[in-house]
Amino acid sequence: MEQQDFEALLERFTRAAEAGDGEAFAACFTEDAIYHDYIYGPHTGRAEIAHMMQELFHRDAGPDYRWEMFDPVCRGDMGYAWSLSSFSSTIPDFAGRKVLIDGMSRYRLRDGLIAEYWESVNGCVAMVQLGVAPEKIAKVAGRWAGWLHASPAAVEYLGRAKGTRRESAAGAG
Repeated sequence: MEQQDFEALLERFTRAAEAGDGEAFAACFTEDAIYHDYIYGPHTGRAEIAHMMQELFHRDAGPDYRWEMFDPVCRGDMGYAWSLSSFSSTIPDFAGRKVLIDGMSRYRLRDGLIAEYWESVNGCVAMVQLGVAPEKIAKVAGRWAGWLHASPAAVEYLGRAKGTRRESAAGAG
């Protein structure tokens, strides 16, 4: 994918997310795409991705949700961008609390669409802004650590000795 096409895709992606338009959001993905959300977990296929955005995320984040990508970089079938997002929680225990998050997004691209999406966000910062109890933060952070350690890329990385490198960083998942 060319840089300008990636930037246009990110604009469609974030505008659809802000609008809570699950169908338009899912249309940014291939039919078999996987969206790895740091709160709601992985979602596979357009129907699941649309449901996650519209029925889960927008249920909890509310109508003032914003998401903007900065400094996007695209190299062939991989793209990256830094982002800021914000919302006021609609979750009853945290209703009205404002949250600001920064994150990094990684995109595997195919045929002009997103085939796989990962995000790296310090969710503990969001939970502190919400007023989540420290024990709950520890439980969630422990789950995230488990996902990280179980990921194929981390397993492969930890299985190599210090000083060794993969033959190619391309294709790391």
